[in-house]
Amino acid sequence: MGFKCGIVGLPNVGKSTIFNALTNASAEVASFPFSTINPNIGIVPVPDERLKVLEKLLNPKKVTPTFLKFVDIAGLVKGASEGEGLGNEFLSHIREVDVIAHVVRCFESKDIPHIYGHPDPERDVEIVNLELILSDLQLVSRRLQKVSKLTKASPKKELREEELLNELEKWLSKGKRAKEYLEAKSAKLPKDLPLITAKPYFYIANISEENHLLEKLLKVAEKENVPVVKVFGKLELELQEFSSEERETLRKELGMGTSLFEVVKVGYKLLELVTFFTTAHEDLRAWTVRKGTKAPEAAGKIHSDMQRGFIKVEVISFEDLVKAGSEKRARELGLVRFEGKEYEVKDGDILYFRFNA
Repeated sequence: MGFKCGIVGLPNVGKSTIFNALTNASAEVASFPFSTINPNIGIVPVPDERLKVLEKLLNPKKVTPTFLKFVDIAGLVKGASEGEGLGNEFLSHIREVDVIAHVVRCFESKDIPHIYGHPDPERDVEIVNLELILSDLQLVSRRLQKVSKLTKASPKKELREEELLNELEKWLSKGKRAKEYLEAKSAKLPKDLPLITAKPYFYIANISEENHLLEKLLKVAEKENVPVVKVFGKLELELQEFSSEERETLRKELGMGTSLFEVVKVGYKLLELVTFFTTAHEDLRAWTVRKGTKAPEAAGKIHSDMQRGFIKVEVISFEDLVKAGSEKRARELGLVRFEGKEYEVKDGDILYFRFNA
């Protein structure tokens, strides 16, 4: 799995439209609030042109990309953390994702009413962000009550967590995201405390054209130092009716990029992910790990036995293989090398693991 992405936003901002455009799925799209009742989940292959290149060079029997999971929940409204609307009920579904995509409506439409009268990216972003913070605050406060009772039984361990939770509770109470606190203090959350605002996030601007609403969102994002992916939601959805070849041709004619590719690129950068490839048993396969992952841990992504019995790894970079033109020629040129347990996997590495079963 590449990474898991949770999609949030107000009702009627086009979340389900964006979800369908990214996943080629068929979630309900309607011009009324809360058309998404149950969370929509979509799993799509991560687009990587290098796989096509490697397929031509290596001629494998099978090609397996890495995958990306999207989770789209009901729209959040002001007061969601107190039970308003439906969104807070489903926030638990995105507590386990890796990154948050916040969809913001940057278009006017008489046919699609806005829940607060008219789109205002600055206001809309603030409402959703505050509800996420308040939801996390509730979680931290409940956890703090529980930990405080346990402090007497295990003073040292529980006291450290109690201090962290106290600080976090104060921080969240000021309307600040948990991520900012954790970065400032170089602190880590307990693994069983999945705060939404501790996760990396970015904005998806749902647009019909470049306009003043988009400019407002860009200013908000610049202030928060987070990326913005621009998606022509309605047009993207219409393109899904064509074949993949036709879509590619139409995108070129319209001067459009691929929305899924842009989301993947941002997600990989925020999460500091890299992709490596394996070719065992004539199956060309892509794998995703965090930057800095060492060879044995990367082997463990494939099978735990490979990590336990790791001996060494045979490495060739994607660029070197392409320059050589074939694996045989790459070996003749000395471009294939062996690395040990301390080797950090690089983006584009083609790896063959040696291990004791």
